[in-house]
Amino acid sequence: MTDADLHPDFCIVGGGPAGLTLALLLLRSGTSVTVLERSRSLDREYRGEILQPGGAAVLERLGALAGARSRGAHEHRGFQFVDGGRVLLDVDYSRLPGPHNHLLSIPQRHVLEELLDLCGSFAGFRYLAGHRASELLRDSGGVVRGVLAKGPTEVEVRAHCVIGADGRYSKTRRLAGIGEHRVEAFQHDVLWFKLPAEEDAEPRVRIFRGGGNPVLVYRSFPDSLQIGWTLPHGGYQAVAEQGVEHVRERIARALPPYADRITTRLTQLSDLSLLDVFTLEARSWTVDGLVLIGDAAHTHSPIGAQGINLAMQDAVILHPVLLASLEARDPSAAFLEQFVQRRRPTIRKVMRFQSLQSKGMLSQNPVAARLRPRLAGLVCRTPLFRKVLRHVAYGDPSITIAEQHYVSR
Repeated sequence: MTDADLHPDFCIVGGGPAGLTLALLLLRSGTSVTVLERSRSLDREYRGEILQPGGAAVLERLGALAGARSRGAHEHRGFQFVDGGRVLLDVDYSRLPGPHNHLLSIPQRHVLEELLDLCGSFAGFRYLAGHRASELLRDSGGVVRGVLAKGPTEVEVRAHCVIGADGRYSKTRRLAGIGEHRVEAFQHDVLWFKLPAEEDAEPRVRIFRGGGNPVLVYRSFPDSLQIGWTLPHGGYQAVAEQGVEHVRERIARALPPYADRITTRLTQLSDLSLLDVFTLEARSWTVDGLVLIGDAAHTHSPIGAQGINLAMQDAVILHPVLLASLEARDPSAAFLEQFVQRRRPTIRKVMRFQSLQSKGMLSQNPVAARLRPRLAGLVCRTPLFRKVLRHVAYGDPSITIAEQHYVSR
């Protein structure tokens, strides 16, 4: 490696949607960026696949949406909540303004591949796959000045600022000594698995309630159904100890339309992937020389498909703050707090709303079960429902990419 590889303007830890979106924005603004990614390849399991219109709009402005979609995706017209065979909510995204008036089920790998291709066209970009952050490099005043990464080689990456974008179990957050406030606000965890999809698979994301725990279902690329079976929070071990036959029977009972496929295709517990559902917010998103974004700063439930969208919007908001920090040669936490002050209120609002969504749709409380149909009918007929839909679909409407900072190549 050359000295330029080791001394970029910015070092981003984590090559997910947040990290690569931010990298591309910074590269287009004339800076140099090194991304450290612990995985050696993109050929791995991902959980987040649903893009809301706001996330799709960010990708389009980045010039990444068409290329990502060309690798394979499915459009969904909206969202349904089905309780006991009765549709209580039928959210039609086609009523939103185009062109992104749909949900997009797209493998996260397709998004990352396109973002990586675009980043790779810049001379100032370095992507170090298979490298884990093992230590934060600090100056005598305690300011973070870079990262020691270990992988195929040991690399010191020294930068103006380090950005932790390495997910819900962020190593960067731990190395920085930043605590987190974890909230067990959800009564469920989720077991994910896939089944073959039929040609006429429903073009909606749906939650089924009925014979057992609620189940999330949507069509996933290439031709499969992504299924998320909820179970009591922390209850997987007790369920798993009863064997795959017991688990299979319970899931089939909860999802009658797919019972036959579940019985024949779900043959071992290793077919299932457990998602521990919780919300988390880092107690601080910044220290001198470092800022956290995406799940490293705030982790969300899969309810409402918000994770990828919020992560990319974090990058859009942080982008001009980092450029101003570089120009002022000031990577202090006080300077970087400009990002936090703008973003944190929206994130906390999303967390509160997700908790309400979970209680409304997934709660097993008998009183809630009796009231749910009536409340759903009332909510759907109010102007508030349209406002809530726009909030879920687009997030903060004031977020725009600071393209005025782009430089010509």
